[in-house]
Amino acid sequence: MIGSTVARLAVNAGHDVVLSNSRGPETLAELVAELGSRARAASGAEAAAAGDLVLVSVPLLAYPSLPAAALAGKIVMDTGNYYPERDGRIAALDDRSLTDSEYLLAHLPGARVVKVFNNIFFKHLLNLARPADAADRSYLPIAGDDAGAKVAVLEFLDSIGYGAVDDGALADGWRQQPGTPVYGPPYGEFENEKGTPADAATIRAALAAATRM
Repeated sequence: MIGSTVARLAVNAGHDVVLSNSRGPETLAELVAELGSRARAASGAEAAAAGDLVLVSVPLLAYPSLPAAALAGKIVMDTGNYYPERDGRIAALDDRSLTDSEYLLAHLPGARVVKVFNNIFFKHLLNLARPADAADRSYLPIAGDDAGAKVAVLEFLDSIGYGAVDDGALADGWRQQPGTPVYGPPYGEFENEKGTPADAATIRAALAAATRM
């Protein structure tokens, strides 16, 4: 749902979008038709090759199937979260030797991974987008090791209606993982699909309040 929501926001902002999934391009025909002429479907490798920015929004169990060679050198926006009940137990995440995004990077050597979009409900993501000059603009945390990649993601976020708060390196990305103060609550309750705007100060405070036991 995050992937299709980002695609919708991107198309609305004038970006061209190439979508893929594990079931084949033909299964995306309805979504592509809904998004319009700026969207098309392709295989995973074709989508990876086409994108200046690539969004990975799949369960962790699917990481080995990602087109690693095609993603080498690419800016990869990682929306992933570790849910053991869905993904099974992963030792490196259970013992916290890796963050969720470092785990993705281990499967995508050479990719320029930036963690983003993982902490917000997809309906809030769709409904809280605002112009750059809006007083109630919301912010999203981002984490990554590549400064240039983070700048590119910040510019993309700006284009689709969001500001960004730098959460540090991928190793610091635990502050926006499930169970932390920034994961969900700043944007309101799920029952309120319109969401609650969260400014930069709110996101910074939530990140600062995170603890790791």
